[in-house]
Amino acid sequence: MIWLVVDVMFDVIRWLIIARIILSFIPMFTRIDPYHPLIRFVMEITEPLMAPFRKLIPPVGGLDLSPIVLFLVLEFARTLVKQLIFMLFY
Repeated sequence: MIWLVVDVMFDVIRWLIIARIILSFIPMFTRIDPYHPLIRFVMEITEPLMAPFRKLIPPVGGLDLSPIVLFLVLEFARTLVKQLIFMLFY
């Protein structure tokens, strides 16, 4: 049960980051309201996760690579947490 909750939590974070990536490209094609509740929710949830990586990795040619590094760190964290759960409960 705990295993499933951890998986879902990491999946939700991953999808929110993907949504943020997509939202960052939308203004190129159309106008979006940055104060829309859904957009603000995605930005407020993902910004604390992405900000430290953005400080470490400067944009390359205007492209923000911090989500890629964040995906790698999240997968590492997911594996670590699942192994800890397995060691403690199984």
